[in-house]
Amino acid sequence: MEGFLPPMWCAFWYILSGIVVAYGVVQLKKIISENPEAKPLIAVAGAFMFVLSSLKMPSVTGSCSHPCGNGLGAVLFGVPITAVLGAIVLLFQALFLAHGGLTTLGANDFSMAIVGPTAAVIAYRLCMKAGLNSSIAIFFAALFGDWLTYVTTAIQLAVAFPIPSFTAAFTKFIVIYAYTQVPLAIAEGLLTVIIWDYIKKLRPDLLLKLGVVPEEELKPYLSPSPAGGE
Repeated sequence: MEGFLPPMWCAFWYILSGIVVAYGVVQLKKIISENPEAKPLIAVAGAFMFVLSSLKMPSVTGSCSHPCGNGLGAVLFGVPITAVLGAIVLLFQALFLAHGGLTTLGANDFSMAIVGPTAAVIAYRLCMKAGLNSSIAIFFAALFGDWLTYVTTAIQLAVAFPIPSFTAAFTKFIVIYAYTQVPLAIAEGLLTVIIWDYIKKLRPDLLLKLGVVPEEELKPYLSPSPAGGE
């Protein structure tokens, strides 16, 4: 929440997040330039993150539990662009919903829009390499994107308040988070699958162009090419 972290740690997380967000702005401009038809899907990914992460409940003192919605954008557009979307989401929540804060924006973006999405991308790619359907892969992407967000948050709180030690503080924070985040992440994964399957049906061409789903899986949704002609 606002003002909860010591100024040193606020600055530290701002610097780390700022580097990724700056690179993400460049990547965002590039993907919009190369694939202007992706703009609505970028907006959907940002809105999905905003809505889910706004559903908060009190948890550890100075923090709260909520779904993250970061797996969808991460798989579709990568971590840097998700970091930009996360920064926008967190800024709006801090200004209008009293959720998070301006001083803790860097820390919140690092956990929810950088580390969480990184875990989501890794989980998705591992599942795809294992030959799983993309709908199963996106479930695990959302699941681990949520869980790693809160592992990171627990680390951030533990390094800022290592009482009586970092290990003890981290254990306390992560155990408290686990009660809510384990079921929340599973529910988030199932909801993300629903959204993902809907995108596959509506815009399989865009998923193919982004290179996130193999053509063989998308064949039932792709319009057949007209026979003959030049």
